[in-house]
Amino acid sequence: MSDWGWPGLIAHRCGGALAPENTLAGLGIAARLGCVAVEFDAMLSADGVPLLIHDETLDRTAGVPGCVAAMPAAALLATDVGGVFHPAFRGETIPRLIDALARCRALGLAANLEIKPATGVEIETGRVVGELLASMAPTQRPVVLLSSFSADALRIAAGCVPDISRAFLVEAFDDTAIDTALALGCQSLNLSRQGLSAAHVAAVKKAGLRCLVYTVNQPDEARRLAAWGVDGVFSDRPDLLLPVSACQNPA
Repeated sequence: MSDWGWPGLIAHRCGGALAPENTLAGLGIAARLGCVAVEFDAMLSADGVPLLIHDETLDRTAGVPGCVAAMPAAALLATDVGGVFHPAFRGETIPRLIDALARCRALGLAANLEIKPATGVEIETGRVVGELLASMAPTQRPVVLLSSFSADALRIAAGCVPDISRAFLVEAFDDTAIDTALALGCQSLNLSRQGLSAAHVAAVKKAGLRCLVYTVNQPDEARRLAAWGVDGVFSDRPDLLLPVSACQNPA
């Protein structure tokens, strides 16, 4: 557990591998497990509504063709993403970002909101997400950590809500990632577990940044990363990592 007020375990894509990803059902499962933080992805529909989805197409999560950025929100909100995961979740649809934030608030979950823009709409996605957060009173929204692989999206969103903590996401460590995170005023640099070393973590911490790592599903690996100084991990198997996590409610 880090000392910066953010939990050491974050359920990946709402409920990890235990629920259809990026759904309200996943949030409920994460809360019932005892998680206090989740991560999810926000992308815009064709008419500019921020929704929870990871891919630019519906093929993987819904089993139907469709380009998210070319579809209106009404069609996306009616898209079943539960049935492909398991028949028990049939009828679980893509939610709006604002509804996911409200559900997190109601469940007492902190939210790592990853801005996941479709190609070519990085700035617009950052603006819409930032303006949505800015329109919510602090008492209405959960504790939020904004993150993105897109420096442009993160910069624009942060301009709307400078009070919200943020993290820069990268697939592999290098010095330029640290420089970008610092230039964006980030509190954390979020790194993939692939190719990560203790020296990389030490460099991040030396720069004054926190370090979160994705996607960690084995308790032994979580313990090793904690020993390196990693502040927290994203996991598809929060049920396995909760026993070794020192999760507490975020400040």
